[in-house]
Amino acid sequence: MAVRPQFSQLHIDCPVEAPRWAVLERDIMARLDAASEEFVARYTRDDGTLIWRDEWPGMDGSDDPYEAFMYLALLYSLGGSEQVYETARKMWDMITWQWTQYGQIDREFDGYYDWMHHGEANLFHYFFGLAKPSSLVDRQRAENFAKMYNGEDPLAPNYNKELGIITAPQSGSRGPRHVVTEEDLDSHRGVLVDYLPPFEDMASAPFDEGRGRANWLDDDIFAEVIELMNKRTTRGDVPLNLNATGQFAHTFMYSGEEKHRTWVLEYLGRWAARAEANPEGVIPDNVGLSGAVGEYQDGKWWGGHYGWRWPHGFLTIIEPIVNAGMNAYLLTGDDAHLDLARKQLDINFGLGREENGSWVVPHKRFDSGWGDYRPATPFYPVHMWARTLSAEDQKRVERVPRSTDWAEVLVPRIPFSVKHYNVNTLAWYEYAQGRNAGYPERVLDANIELIEQQLHRMRSTDGDPRGWDTMTHIQGYPDTVSFQVDGYAIHAWMEFNPVYFESLIQLMWGAPMHISHGGFQHATVRYYDGVLKRPGLPADVAALVGKIEPEAVTLELVNIGTETRSVVIQAGGFGEHQFTTAAIVNADGSLGEETAVDSQWLEVVVEPGSGATLRLGTARYANEPSYQTPWSRREDWAPLIKGRKRS
Repeated sequence: MAVRPQFSQLHIDCPVEAPRWAVLERDIMARLDAASEEFVARYTRDDGTLIWRDEWPGMDGSDDPYEAFMYLALLYSLGGSEQVYETARKMWDMITWQWTQYGQIDREFDGYYDWMHHGEANLFHYFFGLAKPSSLVDRQRAENFAKMYNGEDPLAPNYNKELGIITAPQSGSRGPRHVVTEEDLDSHRGVLVDYLPPFEDMASAPFDEGRGRANWLDDDIFAEVIELMNKRTTRGDVPLNLNATGQFAHTFMYSGEEKHRTWVLEYLGRWAARAEANPEGVIPDNVGLSGAVGEYQDGKWWGGHYGWRWPHGFLTIIEPIVNAGMNAYLLTGDDAHLDLARKQLDINFGLGREENGSWVVPHKRFDSGWGDYRPATPFYPVHMWARTLSAEDQKRVERVPRSTDWAEVLVPRIPFSVKHYNVNTLAWYEYAQGRNAGYPERVLDANIELIEQQLHRMRSTDGDPRGWDTMTHIQGYPDTVSFQVDGYAIHAWMEFNPVYFESLIQLMWGAPMHISHGGFQHATVRYYDGVLKRPGLPADVAALVGKIEPEAVTLELVNIGTETRSVVIQAGGFGEHQFTTAAIVNADGSLGEETAVDSQWLEVVVEPGSGATLRLGTARYANEPSYQTPWSRREDWAPLIKGRKRS
């Protein structure tokens, strides 16, 4: 058995009156534990399968149940109960089994879909890495899924090693999908009726970038969409595939195998080179099977699947670039890997213009030029700054005009839909800058309101899954996105889910909530129970990350209970940082005696009714990231299972 590290230790025994934020944090944790059990009971049968249809057509939808239940795994890492963890395991297994029966999943991975949806689904098994990393089944799955994209799985030849391309926008455990059918896209028809035509030369749906719409429910339009997709957009690589870097970074943090890190760096580098080669500096959105940009688009670098002309436009271009850049940065500690994202953000911002006090930027590229101007968002620069803490990345945040109040805490009603509930990133950023006094209590109050709202919805008649196929909206809220399309309720579990906790991630871990389509959940610090030797804060302990600096983090710990607690603090979400020193901050702001740490971990013993603010000196990105914990090391883990080599 490997020798365990001896932690440096601080002792907190200063009595304090429990701050309201600390009481609210522990209240939310208790509410979430109870709500998670009720949520699962409401929507599953005794065997764990979801109460849902006996068939589900097309390639859509396997990501959605994973998204709806994935926060069970992440909640455990914050300090949720062991029952929450066991329920999370059961839900992953049952969702995988059920959608295998429907036909979307094969060998535990979606048979074929794009990497926006793969990224969403993968979050569930990424979160397991933060829970119990010794799990053989989780590590085996990570390796198996990575092999589907590095050329090692003969049943899933998605990757051309020579050219370094993923060979289709739609890919998965069955390999690249170079031809799509009407059955594949049948469930999309009602969803896309209000979008622009995906092609500018459709005979059945004339293109007008301001007003034209392609009603996919029209059989002639739908048939032409399928025909043109198979000619132009089903073969070759697209930027959205950069989200696949998450699978390799995830696998690396289990195994430490260099080949997984290399794959991330080389794949990101190839896309950076394509952007550099484009005279406009913009990343192209389509690469043919020969490796040539524009191969099926008459030489145009725009027009690919989920590309510059697709309904989402810039979102599905920049998001995978940011995700991939942050993955590469995490694996190397070199923030130059974010340069592709920085350059694309700069180019896009530079193409903007002022309108009514707001800076609007183009989200689409048409044959006639740039279009679909919308207000610039600081959302992605905030995520980058939260990782680098660099002045350069902060400038990208601050250049966006404050056309709204960034410090405002958005309550659950705004927006009402809670799918991808990630709405207070800017308010958290303002708090991290010292400009949003009272934010912790306000965002925690909003989180409680959200949980209560969701429980009310879930318990209502509308929350009964047996009636979803006949619903068009949740009663009283006609804007509920999941029910706007008749019979399309695949997102409904998210709309009724009460297990949301953006506030806890921000305040306890000192980071924004993850990017929804496949981004890792990063952290400035996270915690373990030093007695139970499991992830998460011990019972009764609350944590508040305050000031985050390049060389230190300020953190308040409070024990509102009646028992002494041991908190082991980790530097970074994946142990990528190193604590150098630790000191208690005195009431007058001065530092008490400084303790040398020089470790990824620091133990803090907190007496009952006590609390203190700590200043933790930090060397950022000093360590190779991994899912290892102080008590669960790679050398102790069971080896992966090797399958038969059949002739």
